[in-house]
Amino acid sequence: MNVLIIGGGGREHALAWKIAQSNKVQKVFVAPGNGGTARDKRLDNIDITDVQALREFALANAVELTVVGPETPLAAGVVDEFRAHGLRIFGPTQAAAQLESSKAFSKAFMKRHNIPTAAYDTFTEAQAAHDYVTAKGAPIVVKADGLAAGKGVVVAMTEDEAHQAIDFMLQGNALGVSHNEGGARVVIEEFLQGEEASFIVMCDGKTVLPLATSQDHKRLLDGDEGPNTGGMGAYSPAPVVTPEVHARAMREIILPTIKGMEKDGIPFTGFLYAGLMIDPQGQVKTLEFNCRMGDPETQPIMARLKTDLVDVLLAATSQHAETRFDDFELDWDRRTAIGVVLAAHGYPMNPRKGDVISGLQQDTDDVVVFHAGTHMTEGHLRTTGGRVMCVTALGGTLKLAQQLAYDTIEGIHFDGMQYRTDIGFRAISR
Repeated sequence: MNVLIIGGGGREHALAWKIAQSNKVQKVFVAPGNGGTARDKRLDNIDITDVQALREFALANAVELTVVGPETPLAAGVVDEFRAHGLRIFGPTQAAAQLESSKAFSKAFMKRHNIPTAAYDTFTEAQAAHDYVTAKGAPIVVKADGLAAGKGVVVAMTEDEAHQAIDFMLQGNALGVSHNEGGARVVIEEFLQGEEASFIVMCDGKTVLPLATSQDHKRLLDGDEGPNTGGMGAYSPAPVVTPEVHARAMREIILPTIKGMEKDGIPFTGFLYAGLMIDPQGQVKTLEFNCRMGDPETQPIMARLKTDLVDVLLAATSQHAETRFDDFELDWDRRTAIGVVLAAHGYPMNPRKGDVISGLQQDTDDVVVFHAGTHMTEGHLRTTGGRVMCVTALGGTLKLAQQLAYDTIEGIHFDGMQYRTDIGFRAISR
């Protein structure tokens, strides 16, 4: 069968890499792909991003299964478009994708269905937002209501930081995001204490299949310092998600979300990512929902998955309920996987493009370099900005996986390369 992966980042490279291993698959198209997918002979890059053009390509090339990686095409309604033409696709509809595309929609949904989350309010007027911050004090969290590539959240430790974030997001709309009715809007919510984890499941509209637990590092610098990014690294499994926390997250967050979406008339299909805040007592609250796999969490999760992902995706998109994954059990590599992101000079706000990348070695059974911001031009692999690649390694312990990943990184070079040297430190220090 032919499979289409929509997207061009590290998450999509990891999904394509895993899907290409299936003996059911003849060809894997990646649209638009990147320099890493271009280097893999099992994958074909397709320079298409327009939703209708993607649908036309799928029809013309006998694509039997499409998997959507990033949030932008989901918010643009790619799932609706494909389904309207009888094409099999894994992902949420445009309406269901509002769980990610609108912070205000998501928070109102959680409030309506009693899903634990931080107290909040929403604002379109800067002065009202400033007054709210003054009344509540700091620390406090300011979020742009719209898709901002993981950079629309400011955890303000002082009131001044919060006021600056409000002006940045509302008055100048420097992030260039807008909510569903148009214009800029912010969600301001209480600051939650605890440890974050990524809880990702696959959904078929009614039933849920949890993936391996993971934890990412959002801050740019070691020790969780510096500005928020789209993610500087991740590892799986995440020890902070104990069996008790896992059961609580499923019972109090994931299952009520799936039932709530169905009750609201917008059943959720696809990957559902709940960002969790776990307090010292094991209580869990929802920081955010994403309607796709996390990046960079996908890379270590796919490295550990032993089950044929195509079997799972076919079950999830089946028209026959009895073949869905009520009784599916995923098989996981018992080892730990860690992914360390190599980012471009100037990331996250002003990433530089065009630097030549050197020193990449052949992937092995234990180390795979998943590309994101790369492109082949004139025989050279170059950066195209942002997060450039994710060096992903497997080891018998987190420390062994960590050592293997960082040993691999020592051989890779591009000007201005920046990365954290402590990915996984929270788990090691537990």
